[in-house]
Amino acid sequence: MFLKDFYSIHEGSISIIAEQASMFAKEVAHDFNPLHDVDAKRFCVPGDLLFSMALEKYGLSQNMHFVFAGMVGHDVLLKFPDIDAEHIDVNDHQGKTYLQIERSGDISRNPVLIESFIRDYVAFSGQNFPYVLVPLLAQENVMFNLSRPLVIYESMTLSFDHLDFKQASVEMLKPKIQVNGKRASAFLHFQIKADGNVVGTGFKKLAISVPSHYEGEPMQAFVDDYLARKNNYLSHFEVI
Repeated sequence: MFLKDFYSIHEGSISIIAEQASMFAKEVAHDFNPLHDVDAKRFCVPGDLLFSMALEKYGLSQNMHFVFAGMVGHDVLLKFPDIDAEHIDVNDHQGKTYLQIERSGDISRNPVLIESFIRDYVAFSGQNFPYVLVPLLAQENVMFNLSRPLVIYESMTLSFDHLDFKQASVEMLKPKIQVNGKRASAFLHFQIKADGNVVGTGFKKLAISVPSHYEGEPMQAFVDDYLARKNNYLSHFEVI
């Protein structure tokens, strides 16, 4: 599948170097979170890449729940176990868990369906900032530290009525946010459609550090810079 460019295999283990992870974030998900920049001090592999690799290996199940239990750094060796189970843990060689997968129901291993769903989901996911998160933060009068934004992909849940389709698209439903002191949880709900019909639903949960009150002008400047970096990169990427 198309994911082969974004990881390497070493003696049965998977490694993802910063350049591969950053390329996936920017060129597939269009996600320009600074945490995915190659030179980021707190660099981490995008959760959407781990999710995509899980679907590639284990198929798309009717019900799935993913917990991103740890931030994967540069060139960490991961073990995606060769098992067919309802609960799967993706660990490193020291036994630390980075991804937990719960699944049940029917399973599709159709590569066309899986790739189309991955591409549409991660494209949807990559648009969450600024178009969804900024209005949510403004609504609750909170914001992250603009010099060190911390927005973590915590979990994701999928539920399908059936898997009898070949392509699927993701559409945003009404998002929600809960603020508890200096931390917030954003719930980004979506529906999944095939052939014009709703075939499933899901939501993505983000954990956000929100140490201060919302300030419109600094946030807008941050968004403008983010979009400028994104548009500049993508215009160059499209040319080459």
